[in-house]
Amino acid sequence: MPNHEEIYQTQADTYDLLISKQPSLIDVIETIHPVEGLDILDLGAGSGRLTCMLAPKAKSILALDESEAMLKVTADKLQKAGLHNWSTKVADHRTLPVSSHSYDLIVSGWSICYLGNSDLPNWKQNIHKVVTEIKRVLRPGGCAIIIENFGTGWAVPNPPSFLRSYFELLENEYGMSHTWIRTDYDFENLREAERLCRFFFGDDLADKVVKEGWIHLPECAGVWWLR
Repeated sequence: MPNHEEIYQTQADTYDLLISKQPSLIDVIETIHPVEGLDILDLGAGSGRLTCMLAPKAKSILALDESEAMLKVTADKLQKAGLHNWSTKVADHRTLPVSSHSYDLIVSGWSICYLGNSDLPNWKQNIHKVVTEIKRVLRPGGCAIIIENFGTGWAVPNPPSFLRSYFELLENEYGMSHTWIRTDYDFENLREAERLCRFFFGDDLADKVVKEGWIHLPECAGVWWLR
């Protein structure tokens, strides 16, 4: 399996190309909580998957991530879009460098899962710290939305086994509402599909992509939210 931490630090542009093959999630987010005129915090913003779609409607948006290289890609895209209501900062989910009750909406896409992997001995403590920080930072009436992998290469939910306990915790202990959506990838051709899947998802999925001739790669994502 590819080393995602290394990818985020050294191959941010290739990662950004991969996620550019997925649909915008602005409608999904706005169905849960309208974003117009809000102060928004993006946890684990990466190369700006959510930041760049939310920024045009936001009053302000702060993108946080552990990888400075990923945040540079985000900043470059926001600058090219001519936006000025944003900022970026390197940060850990468990200790957010922002004031209490300072944001109307907190989003996090495909990021908190790295702390909620049940193979980690302290994963429950990690999630407790993250959720405590989210609650601290949200303003009254605010909303937090978490999006995670619910099965890449699957047309129906099939979440990774090492994340299922984390997902159950979000619902059963922290009272988050939940649904799932499709976040399929549409590649230009099979060669691109194989290359990008092998780069990020590893050989097993890339070999399946080639075998099935998948230019359109199915994927499910879980969505949790807390008001």
